[in-house]
Amino acid sequence: MKVRILGCGTSGGVPHVDGNWGACDPDNVKNRRRRSSILLETGEGRLLVDCGPDCREQLLDAQVTSLDACVVTHDHADHCHGIDDLRGLVRRTGKRLPLWAREETLDQLERRFAYAFAGYRGYPALFEPEALGSSRDWRGGRFRFVDQPHGGITSLGMRFDRHGKSLAYAIDFHDLTDEMAALYEGVDVWICDCLGVKPHPTHAHLDAVMGWARELGVGQLWLTHLDIVMDHAQLSQMLPDWAAPCHDGLEVKL
Repeated sequence: MKVRILGCGTSGGVPHVDGNWGACDPDNVKNRRRRSSILLETGEGRLLVDCGPDCREQLLDAQVTSLDACVVTHDHADHCHGIDDLRGLVRRTGKRLPLWAREETLDQLERRFAYAFAGYRGYPALFEPEALGSSRDWRGGRFRFVDQPHGGITSLGMRFDRHGKSLAYAIDFHDLTDEMAALYEGVDVWICDCLGVKPHPTHAHLDAVMGWARELGVGQLWLTHLDIVMDHAQLSQMLPDWAAPCHDGLEVKL
């Protein structure tokens, strides 16, 4: 299986809309970050995780013309407000796209984008919603899910195991619970939220993530959801060989 980092930026991306690069070197293309999203591919299918405001450009860059499903981790705008960009893929296949999320997230999406779930004035519905429980089989592998503390709400964390290899994606959380630790322990690849260097009330920070990764015994750590304080080259130099910052377009094969 293969995972592509479609975006590894925060809700404002890098640079911010006002042109602020913060500590990031604007001459390094790896510092230009779209909103966080990944594409998981096996030999049998493609799964999109989150569809933020940059979704169209991300899918064009990845040359994606079809998807088998989309997972939405939570209903914050930077993770779901590109949902209409999936309309072209649905039109191409002629079939509703399975959309997976926790039940409360689906409720929010159906209220916010009612036309996409129920259709509107002759336009067909786009999505087939599926409320996620603790696990789900997919394309010869198995997903397991966990709720993660993200300020006053929760986000969806996940682990995918297939053919003896494991991948975990933990985005938008600020603390590691016992349930999360049990799910992520010993994973081959952990793609993990790491907003910045200082502690933050809704996101993980560098020292905490590095400590958790050591305790969990992960094989390879990739840092994502990086803010403008996180320069790619500087991070790369200071991290051990089993950890690295993501960049948009990065592909990791397992």
